[in-house]
Amino acid sequence: MSPAHVVAALRAAGCVFAEDEARLLLDTARTPAALAAMVERRVAGLPLEHVLGWAEFCGLRPAVDPGVFVPRRRTEFLVRRAAALAPPGGAVVVDLCCGSGAVGAALAAGLDGVELHAVDIEPAAVRCARRNLPGGHVYEGDLYEPLPAELRGRVDVLVANAPYVPTEEVVLLPPEARIHEPLVALDGGADGLDIQRRVIAGAAVWLAPGGHLLIETSERQAPLTAGSMARAGLVPEIAECEELFATVVVGALPAHGRPR
Repeated sequence: MSPAHVVAALRAAGCVFAEDEARLLLDTARTPAALAAMVERRVAGLPLEHVLGWAEFCGLRPAVDPGVFVPRRRTEFLVRRAAALAPPGGAVVVDLCCGSGAVGAALAAGLDGVELHAVDIEPAAVRCARRNLPGGHVYEGDLYEPLPAELRGRVDVLVANAPYVPTEEVVLLPPEARIHEPLVALDGGADGLDIQRRVIAGAAVWLAPGGHLLIETSERQAPLTAGSMARAGLVPEIAECEELFATVVVGALPAHGRPR
């Protein structure tokens, strides 16, 4: 397939950035047959990242297997905020709902001496994250449940890109997400905050004094997320990035430790 044919096929399938996607497919495919198969899969509606086998994220190309949540560009803001809050020279970082492990990989690449732990409940995501985090510890399980007990009170930075789409709004998501990504990575319950509330409720036990919890959410939901953090004894702050249309709520554990 010529570059012009690839662009035409993608454009006919409704790909808004057909030229950019064509370039990535052409650069990635090793043979003409592989290119034709990749274009066919993309035209059929698979996310570009699943077709390529990787995503562009924070200057890296983490692997993204079929059926695994695709890291969003806006989540780079979560990484920036977390990196800025990590103490220098060996932070303990935990990435809950890690998906492919892209957030943890970006933090490990940008910080020195990170002790990284990542958790996801989806077996496919865990397998993918283990490939992307060869120097980290990746666990399969529900939020804090699989973490080793010796991490309690030692975590400097706790990040969570937990699902925050309200259940009734999942049907409004683009088909790429709705059909090809796991529902458990999208559906946040009736108001979208069920998993966030569970993350927040358990955070103080794991955070080190002066540590931080960071949760990606929507601008609309951020005040509710901040309120949950305040009730859990954390000092909340809402941070926004207009460039990436991203919102992160940061909760600081007071230096004197968790509330009684």
